[in-house]
Parts: sequence; structure tokens; C-alpha cells
Amino acid sequence: MSRARCHLRAALFLAAVSSRGATTGVAARRVLSAWPAPQEPGMEYQDAVRTLNTLQTNANYLEQVKRQRGDPQTQLEAMRLYLARSGLQVEDLDQLNIIHITGTKGKGSTCAFTERILRSYGLKTGFFSSPHLVQVRERIRINGQPISPELFTKHFWRLYHRLEETKDDSSCVSMPGYFRFLTLMAFHVFLQEKVDLAVMEVGIGGAYDCTNIVKKPVVCGVSSLGIDHTGLLGDTMEKIAWQKGGIFKSGVPAFTVLQPDGPLAVLRDRAQQISCPLYLCPPLEALEEGGPLLTLGLEGEHQQANAALALQLARCWLQQKGYRDTGELKASRPSLPGQLPLAPVFQPTSHMQHGLRDTEWPGRTQLLRRGPLTWYLDGAHTTSSMQACVRWFRQALQSRERLGGGSEVRVLLFNSTGDRDSAALLKLLQPCQFDYTVFCPNLTEVSSTDNADQQNFTVTLDQVLLRCLAHQQHWSRLHEDQASPEPGGPAPLLLAPRPAHTHSASSLVFSCISHALQWISQGRDPVFQPPSPPRVLFAHPVAGSGAVVLQEAAAIHVLVTGSLHLVGGVLKLLEPSLSQ
Repeated sequence: MSRARCHLRAALFLAAVSSRGATTGVAARRVLSAWPAPQEPGMEYQDAVRTLNTLQTNANYLEQVKRQRGDPQTQLEAMRLYLARSGLQVEDLDQLNIIHITGTKGKGSTCAFTERILRSYGLKTGFFSSPHLVQVRERIRINGQPISPELFTKHFWRLYHRLEETKDDSSCVSMPGYFRFLTLMAFHVFLQEKVDLAVMEVGIGGAYDCTNIVKKPVVCGVSSLGIDHTGLLGDTMEKIAWQKGGIFKSGVPAFTVLQPDGPLAVLRDRAQQISCPLYLCPPLEALEEGGPLLTLGLEGEHQQANAALALQLARCWLQQKGYRDTGELKASRPSLPGQLPLAPVFQPTSHMQHGLRDTEWPGRTQLLRRGPLTWYLDGAHTTSSMQACVRWFRQALQSRERLGGGSEVRVLLFNSTGDRDSAALLKLLQPCQFDYTVFCPNLTEVSSTDNADQQNFTVTLDQVLLRCLAHQQHWSRLHEDQASPEPGGPAPLLLAPRPAHTHSASSLVFSCISHALQWISQGRDPVFQPPSPPRVLFAHPVAGSGAVVLQEAAAIHVLVTGSLHLVGGVLKLLEPSLSQ
């Protein structure tokens, strides 16, 4: 058995390991939303989610997307078929007054800002986003709140049974995959709940994404672009921009934030080909007067860009719907030759300012202060978003209240999934000078059978633990390289002078999030107080010596990043109310 396999087995049996040993068509009726909910015994919320989880591997959806990447129409035709089988036609979606938002960084935050701004005007809002952090029903929201377990269960079984009844033996796939199913379900929920508008986050794709079945959105937005999901979108920023620009529609206004020149040119050309009026958002400071906006708790430059985009999207929607209170126009700056026209510069209304201030979007630049522990939660998982995360973390540390005495300990809790370059992400985190680094899978417990929302059938436990060991190897090599820098190389970027720690490169791998949090918190978090784990769990020398340091520290700063799913698992344990 290889040494990595030995460590894997140890992790499976509650061990914490160090880095030393790790080396197609049916005519459909359009009456679904009027059907009564099925009253079948045992069909509770958790049963619905478990059944939904069986669609995670349905027809190897992601592999299918990769094969059909060059033919977006194939993807959209499949979605139209599923929509028809569910009892709706594409034209029915025009009733939803959709705001469509794509991007690779910040699109979820932009959606959250936009939805909250418009809700502050008294509008009834629908909100579809991905992924969920704690419970899958978070993906479909009414007035900012996840739909109730009862409403989720009712709509899930109604849609599931309808698709079962309309399947055709000649069809290759009788049931849509996980994300497609939830997209269909969101359409039905929003129509039945009669929302005034729906803010919809585009999934991984753009041109071929199943949400792009919408023909007539009211307005579209593109948040920051970066390198991500290269197997699906392409291996350059320009290819990714082309895919994201696929949500543009003829005559439908669209807005984007400042992008690198290459991707911005692609978006401009794509918009011109589609006859879509595309505008560049001015920065947030150009919209403020007297400085009210930048004091609303918008953490980091990237969140300010997201807020600026959200303001333009909300204002455009309000204007198209005949609202008068949309902000007084200010003197605008002329566009540069060859560049996109600038979006209007206006004074945000009190509704807009309240909307930005009251936006809640967990897991993105979120702080939880609990006794001596401060948890810094950010689901950054691309190089650009990780750079923003590091800037935010550094700024937060520098602005914290200084302690009169006692030691401070910095801990990184990290995981990365999919085809992302974890070595590159970890290298960006290295200058933060963590005393301890902890790796674990995106599993709240070793077994998630009692929590269907956390189940993932696309990977095995062996696979995710081996990936954590690979992260640990990358981290160890980074510290080895740092110990022997190349002559004449750049000096490392440091937060502040720090004394040398004998444990500066110490790292541990745990088999689940719960065990990782138990070790990090050492019982000092007033909310997270799980039963004491078996002594063997923390028997490793690094775990034992580190426990003493953590118990005696005056302050413990924990950055959780690398994966939104990891952040979601941490929030589930630190904030039990989110599971209710």
C-alpha cells in the first residue's frame, strides 16, 4: 500500500495527518402550476432532497456539456423539451420580468444586491442562485428568504411526477440533471407565487447554460471575469468572455464592470453582433455624493464593483417598468473612443442605499466574532477572487482592535474542488503567514447520510481525501521554496512583521469539517460546542502541540476559503439557525 493510501486510511479512521508522509419531444399540458400537491406518505423534505441528489450524476451532465460546448443550441433545445414536459412554454417565462446576471466572480453577490435594492421598493422578488451553502432550498428564494421546506417539497414532487409521466421511451434522458431540475423548479415557483420580478444567476455557462432559455429578460449584467471552469468554458479569458456574452439578447440593455481589455473587447463585439446595447458601469465612488455608499459595509473593492453593477441593473429595471424614483442624473463623463459607452452616473435613491446596506449574502467576505475566535469566511475559488479575498483578509487584520497582550494565531482552513489549480490558490494565500493550515473535504461529518443537503454523489470519500493530501503537499512545497528563495527574487509581501514560529509550516488533514473545527476552536467558540471527539483524533504531534497554542492564544483568526461548499459546511456548524 502506498504511503498516500496509508494516510488516506488514517484520515478515514478519524486521524489527523501531517505533511511528512503525504507524497426528445412530448406535447405537454400547461396546467402544472394549478395541480394539487401530491399527498403521498413519506414524501418529506429530506426525501425530496435525497431524490434530487440522485440527479447529480444523471447522464453525466457535465461531460455532456463539455462534448456539446461548441453547439449551445443543443443544450437549449434539451432544456426547452424539459420545460414543455413540465407544463410550460418558453413564452410563459416572459411574465417573470427576469434580470439575468452572469460572470465568473461576484455574480452571486451582484444578484443579492440587485434583489435587495428592488425589494426595498416594495416589490415581491424571486431569486435563483447557485450553489447553496447549507440547504438546497436556499437556491430558490421569495423576498430574499429561502422557500420553506413545505413549499420546496410540494413543488419538487409535483415537477418530478410530471416529468416521470411525460417521459418517452425514445428519449435518451427522461429526467434532467440536478441544476436543470432546480432551474425548472424555480420557474414554476416564481410563476405560482406571482413575483413582480426574478433575479436569476446564470450557471457555469453562458451561451449554453440552461438558464439562457429565457428569451426576453428585462436587463442583463456581467460581473468580473476570470479564468475558471476551463474544461467547460475555454482556456482563455477571451473564450470565457464569449461564452458569458451569450446571455445578451437583441434590444435588451446590458451592463458590465471594468474588465481586462481582451475580454471587454469580446463582450463589446458580442453585444454588437446580437444588437444588444451594452454599457460600462462607472465605479461606485462616481455615484456617491457626500460619501454615503462606501460606508455601507461593502467589504473589498470587488464588492464595491458588484454593488455598482447592481445599482445600474436595478435602475434600468425600474425605468423600464415606469418608476420615477430612480435617482437624479449627475454630470456624466464622456466615453473614450473605441470603448463601451458609460452607464448613467446618478445619485442613488434612499431605497437603493438601504438595499445595499441591508443585503445579506453569507459566505462572501463574512466575519463571525465569537469570543477569542474570529472566523473570516469567503468562498473564493479562482485566482482573481482569491486575490480579492487575500486583500480583504489583510485589511481586516490591519483594522482589527489591537490586543494589549497575549499571542495571536492565524489559521487557514482550505479546500478546493473540480479542475481548479489549488497550487496557484495556495500560493496566493502564502503571504498571509498562517501559523497552522488545515485541509478537509467539504463534508460536515464523515457520514452525511442524515443530512441530504450535504450529500454529493459525484465524488467518493477516497477521492476527496486524496485531494486534501495533494493540497497539503502543495503547501509543504511552497514553504520549502520559501525557505530557499531564488537569488534576486522578489521580496515576499507580508502583512506586518511577525516573530518566527516553530510551527509556521505546520499543516493537518482532517476527514471532515466538524473534526477540523473542533481542533481549531478547542472548545473556545461559545456557539460551536460539539461532543468531545475521541482522543485518538488529535493524537498527532502537530495536533497536540497546536492544541496548546490555540488554548492559550488571546486571539485566533481563522480564514475559511477555497470553496463555497466548504464555507457552507462551516456555516452549517457555526450557525445552527441556518439549518432551521
